[in-house]
Amino acid sequence: MKMFLVTLRSILFLSIFFISVAVNAQAVIKKSNKKTVKVNAPIGVFDSGTGGLTVLEAMLTLDAFNNETGKPGADGKLDFQSEFYQYLADQANMPYGNYAAENKTDLLKEHILKNMNFFLQKQYSWQDGKELAVFEKPQVKMIVIACNTATAYALADIKTMVKEKGYSIPVIGVIDAGSKAALKYQKENTKGTIGVFATAGTVASNGYPKTLNTMAAKFGFDKLSVISQGGVGLAESIDRDYSFYVDTLTKARKDYKGPSLKNPLKIDTALMNIYHFNKSYNQLLCEYDDGGKCLDVQLNDPSNYVRYHLVTLLEKMIAEKYLLPMNTLILGCTHYPYLKDSIANVLHELYNFQTNGNYRYRKYLAEHIELIDPALETAKDAYIAMRENNLMNSSSKKGNTFFITVPNAALKEVQLQADGWFTYQYKYGRKAGENKNYVQFVYFNQQNISAATYQRFHAVLPHVYGELKKFNSLLP
Repeated sequence: MKMFLVTLRSILFLSIFFISVAVNAQAVIKKSNKKTVKVNAPIGVFDSGTGGLTVLEAMLTLDAFNNETGKPGADGKLDFQSEFYQYLADQANMPYGNYAAENKTDLLKEHILKNMNFFLQKQYSWQDGKELAVFEKPQVKMIVIACNTATAYALADIKTMVKEKGYSIPVIGVIDAGSKAALKYQKENTKGTIGVFATAGTVASNGYPKTLNTMAAKFGFDKLSVISQGGVGLAESIDRDYSFYVDTLTKARKDYKGPSLKNPLKIDTALMNIYHFNKSYNQLLCEYDDGGKCLDVQLNDPSNYVRYHLVTLLEKMIAEKYLLPMNTLILGCTHYPYLKDSIANVLHELYNFQTNGNYRYRKYLAEHIELIDPALETAKDAYIAMRENNLMNSSSKKGNTFFITVPNAALKEVQLQADGWFTYQYKYGRKAGENKNYVQFVYFNQQNISAATYQRFHAVLPHVYGELKKFNSLLP
């Protein structure tokens, strides 16, 4: 019996010992699975197209903190002066805002996560004809989602994916930043209605109203007045998406997807004098019958999309009897700041619009509308996250790199338009979970971005334009 007890104790001891060893081994494995992040790595900035470059411009020019202490307050030194960037535009799959309307948000998330995987990889492949080339690239140390729709639908998924891959890197989204700026303005000025002007996808997600209401208490508000307008076609026209804008057209077409007299998104003929569309240089197109009567009207310029959507927003405020005039408008798509002046001018025009001697919109529109560009606040959030995670670059600064997705022509099923991009039907007709390489990652240059778009960078984003020019001068 004594021998049996000794043996039992020995077995129990050995069991505890081996369990302990196993637990410790698992702890070591878990610890080893956590991948280190190099502080001298680039910051990844992502958008569905070129709009995210407005966030990059803000990061390139930010001086809102003391570089020594990290505390708020400009010190005459650029906050990201030692940092460099890896920019990625998912141009092939944009516009992201339409995936919700087509019931394809699962496909949208799949696209976004594939792009995040690109940021985390040390190499990528590029097939030119039958030749497959593999290129080296650094992993990023932080990800800035400079896309409202991607933030609205996939921010949590991105953070989960990054964590599951073993990386402990910050992921910053634009919606929190824009909401904070809007609430700050409301706090410091007369309370009014907050307008959210974003893609249809971002509006459908309800991302901004949710975030605004969650943050409201911190700013001393019990209840907010918020109205949203989905800007179908605006971001697309800025990036020259074939389905919404073609600057060489002279007449209406069947494959147009924007607001019209015939499409689901209607142009109200009773409001034509209020829209005040620009008709010069084929910016407004008509489909005529044999007698010269206009049967359909199609928008063919970004400024006309602005006019259509701002009038629609204000008409919605009238119909829904909003009590507080709109005094704050969040530009909830990173493309929209390109047209900030146009948006401000149209709002001023509508404020002064009269019908039979009466101001139509003054009950619903403040004289001054604060246009909130989330780019600056996003840049600030990114700096704070970089400091909190001790990710400041202490080594030599490297050059910025710019990538863009293009259709993978090697995929036999691919369907392309005359301009070389996916057809609308193919883009939104694909299914999630098929694990296909729909796109290729290539350099961002004038072979895949129009000269007119580059001119916009030059005018609106001078620092980004300079970095793009420098990057392209180094390409083979």
